[in-house]
Amino acid sequence: MDAQQPPTDDTSFDLDPCEVRVLGVLIEKHFLTPDSYPMSINALTAGCNQLTGRDPVMSLSEEAVQHAVDSLIGRRLVARRDQPGGRVAKYEHLVRLRHSLPPAEQAVLATLLLRGAQTAGEIRQRCERMHRFGEIAEVEAILEHLAEKYPPMVAALPRAPGTKEVRWTHLLGGTQELSLQTEPHGADTAQTPSARERIAALEAEVRRLRQDIDALRGAFERFRAQFE
Repeated sequence: MDAQQPPTDDTSFDLDPCEVRVLGVLIEKHFLTPDSYPMSINALTAGCNQLTGRDPVMSLSEEAVQHAVDSLIGRRLVARRDQPGGRVAKYEHLVRLRHSLPPAEQAVLATLLLRGAQTAGEIRQRCERMHRFGEIAEVEAILEHLAEKYPPMVAALPRAPGTKEVRWTHLLGGTQELSLQTEPHGADTAQTPSARERIAALEAEVRRLRQDIDALRGAFERFRAQFE
């Protein structure tokens, strides 16, 4: 079935968010639920829409997941695997074969696909169920190797002001995905007006409370004056 799909350019990825999520789930579930792998569209949709271990949380329809799967088949990142006697089509990822990724590298990539930009320490903690790393240095070595592949699969983001650790992001979403991952600084700037509004509201509340206190103090002084 794969041979019927048109070949794609292996020098870039440019997956859309749905394709990124589907591929990440297929890699993750290969580790976590091997007895129910490959996956049906129904199971894959449930994995894509999980409320835990996903950032962002998504709400994808089975139709959207099927479309993403078909696209990934065309990119030769996913294959259909019909099982003897099975009535439901099931799918598996081809990342290990297509890009020569051993299990540890698959686990790191899946964690980035499912949770977005993270530090090496966060990746080490979050992919523990897929692969346990003894030291953060092991994760860093894998990230560097993935960044050196052709095409590169991950990249280190510019260090944010006031932070000590570098965050890493996957590059399977292309340059658009990379630009979204580098927006925390812009997001902070965008939130600044609302922060200022909250501060202004608090200052106004403090002024109102002070006025109330002054009024109460004046009333008390007048009340006390009646008995002097």
